[in-house]
Amino acid sequence: MDIMTGLWLLAGFALLVAGAEYLVRGAASLAVDLGISPLVVGLTVVAFGTSSPELAVSVFSAFKGEAGIALGNVVGSNICNILLILGLSALAAPLMVSRQVVRLEVPIMIGVSVLMVLMALDGRIARWEGAVLFVGAIVYTVWAVLRSRRENRQGDDAPISAEEIPHVSRTMQFVQIGGGLVLLGLGSRWLVQSAVIIAHHFGVSDLVIGLTVVAIGTSLPELATSVMASLRGQRDIAVGNVVGSNLFNILVVLGLTALVVPGGVPVPAAALDFDLPVMLAVAFACLPVFLTGHLIARWEGGLFFFYYIAYTAFVVMAAVEAERLSLLTLALVYFAIPLTCVTLAISLWRHFRTSGAGEKP
Repeated sequence: MDIMTGLWLLAGFALLVAGAEYLVRGAASLAVDLGISPLVVGLTVVAFGTSSPELAVSVFSAFKGEAGIALGNVVGSNICNILLILGLSALAAPLMVSRQVVRLEVPIMIGVSVLMVLMALDGRIARWEGAVLFVGAIVYTVWAVLRSRRENRQGDDAPISAEEIPHVSRTMQFVQIGGGLVLLGLGSRWLVQSAVIIAHHFGVSDLVIGLTVVAIGTSLPELATSVMASLRGQRDIAVGNVVGSNLFNILVVLGLTALVVPGGVPVPAAALDFDLPVMLAVAFACLPVFLTGHLIARWEGGLFFFYYIAYTAFVVMAAVEAERLSLLTLALVYFAIPLTCVTLAISLWRHFRTSGAGEKP
C-alpha cells in the first residue's frame, strides 16, 4: 500500500461525482421525450445503470472463488442503498415518496428480499434459482415501463415536465447516459480496487470486504446519483434509484452470478445468521417510513445514516473480535432499536389516525 493507492481512491470519487451528474441529466431528459415518469426512469434506466458495478464485481469475484465478496457485495449494497444512500439523500433534502412506491415497488422489493433469503437457507443460490431471479428482472422491467406509459396516457401518472429539464437531442441524451455510466463504472473500479488493497493490508476477511468496502464502493454510483438527483429536485429519480437498485442487485446481480458460475453462489454461514436478516429487516423498515406522510424527513434520513454507521461498526468489530463488540450490541439491542420501533409505531399510529379522521363524513 503506497501513496498511489490513495490517489486512485480520490480519482475514483471524482469520476463518480461527474458520472452521476451526466447520468441524472440524460435520464431526466430522456423521460421527457418518452413520456415516462421520472420514478420509472429511476427504477429502471438509472437503477440498472448505477448497479452495473455490483454486477461486474460479483461475477468476477464468484469466478475467482471469492464467494464471500460476491454475496457480501449484494447484501451489503442493499443495506447500504437504504440506510446510507437514502439517509444522506434525505439529509441533503427531504424526499417526497410517490404513492406508487409505497403501494407497489416497496412490497415488491420486500417480496424479492424474502425470496432471496428463502433460496439461501440451504447454503447456496443454485443455478436454477439464479435463472428464476433473472427472468423476474426482465418481467418486472417490461411491466414497469408499459404500466408507466399507460398511466401517462390516462393522466394518472405525471411525467417530468418539459419546462423543468433543458431539452437536448436524443443523441446527446444517450451520450450523457452512456458517458455517465462509463465514468461511474471506471470511478467505482478505481475506488474499489484501492479500497480492497487498503482492507487487505489490515487483514480484513473477504466477507467483511464484500459487506463494507466493496458494497460501499459499488454503491457509490447510487449514492452520487441519488444525492445529485435530490439536490437537482428530481427526487422521484433519487428514491426510484435506490428501490430499483435493490431489486436489480437481487434479481440481476445475484441471479446472473448464480446462473453463470458453475455450482451457483455459496452462502457463508455468517451471512445467513446475521447479514441476510439485517437486509430483510432494513427492507421491511422502508414501509412504515415511506408510509407516514409519504416523506422521508431529515430526522428519518439521520436515523438511517446512524444505523448504517452502527451496522458497519458491528461488522468490522465482529471481524477483528474487538472487545467492545458486546458493548455496541447491548447499546443497539436494548436502546437504539427499541427506541426506533417505538418512534415508528407512534408515527404509524398518528398516520392511520389522521387518515381515519379524514375519511369520516
